Amino acid sequence: MKIAVYGKGGIGKSTTSCNISIALARRGEKVLQIGCDPKHDSTFTLTGFLIPTIIDTLQSKDYHYEDVWPEDVIYKGYGGVDCVEAGGPPAGAGCGGYVVGETVKLLKELNAFYEYDIILFDVLGDVVCGGFAAPLNYADYCIIITDNGFDALFAANRIAASVREKARTHPLRLAGLVGNRTSKRDLIDKYVEACPMPVLEVLPLIEDIRVSRVKGKTLFEMIESQPALEYVCEFYLNIADQILSKPEGIVPKEVPDRELFGLLSDFYLNPVNTANDKKKQTNFIDFTIV
Repeated sequence: MKIAVYGKGGIGKSTTSCNISIALARRGEKVLQIGCDPKHDSTFTLTGFLIPTIIDTLQSKDYHYEDVWPEDVIYKGYGGVDCVEAGGPPAGAGCGGYVVGETVKLLKELNAFYEYDIILFDVLGDVVCGGFAAPLNYADYCIIITDNGFDALFAANRIAASVREKARTHPLRLAGLVGNRTSKRDLIDKYVEACPMPVLEVLPLIEDIRVSRVKGKTLFEMIESQPALEYVCEFYLNIADQILSKPEGIVPKEVPDRELFGLLSDFYLNPVNTANDKKKQTNFIDFTIV
């Protein structure tokens, strides 16, 4: 099974991806996480350091694929998760999608691409151009990471449109949304009412999730010294269980941009009144009419 994780830049895709990867490994799966970002920091919380990238390794071998060995590019991370960083071209030059294609090509040459039960692509940013959308060419499922905010859900809608487009020619489905570090889900619910899709999980708003990234540790590793965080790992295990159930998934029908902008902005500009407020308004209207 191949999974592509997308979401607005800075929303916590890599942190969430690493924890989902370990949760899948805890369920007995052989997992490979592929970081698809020129920053090559997707797997940092799994390995504790910035591992060499595919592109760096190929350059050092003058792009002679036959001179590259699995141990040159595949690193063992926490929880038994194998890690690869695709890397990328210099800023402002080249295409990230080409790099993803070269990464898959090399892993196939090494007979590694099909040796895993789960391959998870952690993809940079929220701008789903042809290059950034390249991992969707290989994926069975897409998971979108969001929060309960306007910008993240607007980005999620664009990603949903990309999934719909790719699903025309690939066996790709949207597994659903994961809300990350949010105390509420009211705007998420408003969005999925307009654009129906599963919500796999909503992770709690706790500082330790953000801090785990800075520490270079996943939540699963942190509970070894902070057992009180064990309940957070259950959220990731729940996501893993839903993925392993091989859900039917959906081909989403995104909301048109202007319609979505109005829907989400109206949520803030005209918040829903409480039942008492509604009652007071009704009474006031009745009194005026009389």
